[in-house]
Amino acid sequence: MGIELLTILMFGSLIILLALGLPVAFACGSVGVIFTAIVQSPEAVTLAATRTFGMMNNYLLAAIPLFIFMACILEQSGIIRRLYETVYQWMGGIKGGIASATVAACGMLAAMTGVIGAVVVTMGIIALPEMLKRGYDKKLACGAIVAGGTLGILIPPSVLLIIYGLVDQSSIGKLYAGCILPGFMLAGLFIIYITIRTTFNPSLGPPVPIEEREKLPVRLKMLSGLIGPAIIIFLVLGTIIIGVASPTEAAGLGAVGAMILTGLQGHLRVRGVLNAAEQTLKASAMVLWTMFGANIFVSLYVMSGGAAFVSNMLLETGLGPLGIIIVMQGILFLLGMFIDWTGIIMLTVPIFGPMIRELGFDPIWFGVIYAVTLQTTFLSPPFGYALFYLKGVAPANIKTTDIWWGAFPFILLQILGVALLFIFPQIATYLPDRFF
Repeated sequence: MGIELLTILMFGSLIILLALGLPVAFACGSVGVIFTAIVQSPEAVTLAATRTFGMMNNYLLAAIPLFIFMACILEQSGIIRRLYETVYQWMGGIKGGIASATVAACGMLAAMTGVIGAVVVTMGIIALPEMLKRGYDKKLACGAIVAGGTLGILIPPSVLLIIYGLVDQSSIGKLYAGCILPGFMLAGLFIIYITIRTTFNPSLGPPVPIEEREKLPVRLKMLSGLIGPAIIIFLVLGTIIIGVASPTEAAGLGAVGAMILTGLQGHLRVRGVLNAAEQTLKASAMVLWTMFGANIFVSLYVMSGGAAFVSNMLLETGLGPLGIIIVMQGILFLLGMFIDWTGIIMLTVPIFGPMIRELGFDPIWFGVIYAVTLQTTFLSPPFGYALFYLKGVAPANIKTTDIWWGAFPFILLQILGVALLFIFPQIATYLPDRFF
């Protein structure tokens, strides 16, 4: 069977199964197993189990459930609410300040959890009612939450970067370091946009009245609430950057640190730990099974010459190296509208990664751009995950279209962020070169 026909049959079958509602994990896995039996032999199907078992034994995969567990414990600790209240008091007095405070708090939470679902849902419960009560524009309020929440995909300890590093065989520590500045650059772009819009149209985001703002001594005292988050960030990110812990060890430190801090706050309960473990089991199973299923699919396609076929097809377009990378980002953006991020990584990175090296680009720089582009897909209709996370906790008067239109300006800002990384690659490469 020629690679052209195999490409049409495999990806066509995958699209049909996804359209029928089959989860990505089982759609990829079933197509991979069936075509392995057809293209190679029924006996070769055992290779799928062998590859999956080998992947399951990867030590770095343990970081995924540990980071998810840490995020679930932190949700119960009260640290997140105090963090938001601190930022809210310091920034609420300026135009659009509550929305800006929401983005800033999301950036800090991203550096603690690395899981966007927890951030979007938590801020949707805490910040959205506050903004609506203050007369904020619904679209601006929703956009600030979903855009800020997606920073968890980019700012370490991002679970996405762990999977990307495993598949691409890149240094996860370097990827973490490379995404720090872009992550906070995007947060800065979001806050600048909110400030400019509300400056020209104050009705979109009125400041908190003077009489409701805390005095300076009280606000200074509230800064002590940042000590707990700072400890978690150091245990996770600091230990990786300075080289004393691997991502898996740092995840373990973060999980233990989250439990200790939650206990010191008086919120650690046996039922809470059991609920966190249950949530971790469900979320980890979804991510890991998607990895295993997509790995079976991609392994067959690559072994059959698919990577070389796609590489030659892109190289023959005559677009040049940068043009090819831009096409790759377009492919990621389109896939992100219909497939979850784990499946996208497993399907595309084994093909894109070797091409990037062949074209002579820094794989860490490309990994950062890849992550920013995937972050954008969390906001893009019709299936952007962040949009549905917020809709699930938003008041009844918030329509899905309000969230979609609210996210649109922030999608443009993230595209601007990708462009800045193309123009100034040092944004992504400075810290990896500095620390590693």
